[in-house]
Amino acid sequence: MDAGSGDTDAAIGNPGTMSARDVPTRSQQHDKQSVLLQRVQPAMTGLIDGSLSTLAPIFAVALATHRPHVAFFAGLATAIGAGVSMAFSEGLSDTGEETGRGNPYMRGSITGAGTFLGGFLHTLPFLIPQYGTALAVAIVVIVVELVTLAFIRWRFFNTGFLRSFASIALGGAIIVAISAALGAAG
Repeated sequence: MDAGSGDTDAAIGNPGTMSARDVPTRSQQHDKQSVLLQRVQPAMTGLIDGSLSTLAPIFAVALATHRPHVAFFAGLATAIGAGVSMAFSEGLSDTGEETGRGNPYMRGSITGAGTFLGGFLHTLPFLIPQYGTALAVAIVVIVVELVTLAFIRWRFFNTGFLRSFASIALGGAIIVAISAALGAAG
């Protein structure tokens, strides 16, 4: 290889130059797009929905009753119901033929599982019998969920991490405020 060729620069790790073989082909770009549309996006939708939509019932029950065990069952029921609902919603939203979004059963399964997981993770701390401890651990779990969601958006969708975190945290804060008001009223 010639000392001034792009192949040499690419071979030694110079990020400023790339050879033709380093440029993704149309097929590779299409495959990446398909994975995003058919797997990552449905998972992200489920995780966000599960993480946010289940906050209100769990925290309203926890704050109203001060009984973690009751909040756990409310959270479990909500996570299961939301997971099933989102699985059917995603699976029935389109066949995937016109949109290129892939098999509706697969997308529905991914979205439903993501929704359940997103709702169930911050439900688990309510297995702790002490009210204050359960609430504190649940809040920590929610922060970890929000950071994880922001990371996934940054990693796969080229969205700024802080912007993603702020957007998701805003949704969570609105829901927590509503659930706190409902819990206090109960």
